[in-house]
Amino acid sequence: MLKLKLNPNLLECGTDEAGRGCLAGPVTAAAVILPNNFKHPFLTDSKQLSEKKRLQLKEIIEKEAICYKVIHVMMDEIDQINILNASILGMHRAIEGLTCPPEFIAVDGNRFKPFGNTPFECVVKGDGKFLHIAAASILAKTYRDEYMTALHIDYPQFNWQQNKGYPTKEHREAIRNHGATIFHRKSFKLLPE
Repeated sequence: MLKLKLNPNLLECGTDEAGRGCLAGPVTAAAVILPNNFKHPFLTDSKQLSEKKRLQLKEIIEKEAICYKVIHVMMDEIDQINILNASILGMHRAIEGLTCPPEFIAVDGNRFKPFGNTPFECVVKGDGKFLHIAAASILAKTYRDEYMTALHIDYPQFNWQQNKGYPTKEHREAIRNHGATIFHRKSFKLLPE
């Protein structure tokens, strides 16, 4: 069973991102503040769940969260500042967009930069330990998947509705055959040598 949050008495947000390892598309970050009575039997790390379950949870989270925000950081910005900085920037923008400023930030992973004076803690594999980080991981993943599925309509040759921009064998073959698009990250190694 996942814990609700690190500090039971503070207004605490969980934050996470999706799409760091992709060759195409944005990196998407989310921040979520859940109410203190929030419970859900199958809310966990988005990578452990089927797409159908993630979409069901997305609706529940959006309905029941005190507040949430999801942000895309686009390819050109990723190429300028690198993927780690873009991920952290996305989390900062998501936190900034919350309608109620958090008193504490729980971050998935091991890297973060201070957000103003708000105290924070990095939690490795936090999306499998805390509900608010898991909720942020679900929103980041579902919003990003939606974005890539919409792109698929104009770029069917890359099969983004299936691979979502991740470096699958098929995606790399398509890059080899059709070249990169404006949605590919130029700073990434798109093809193995």
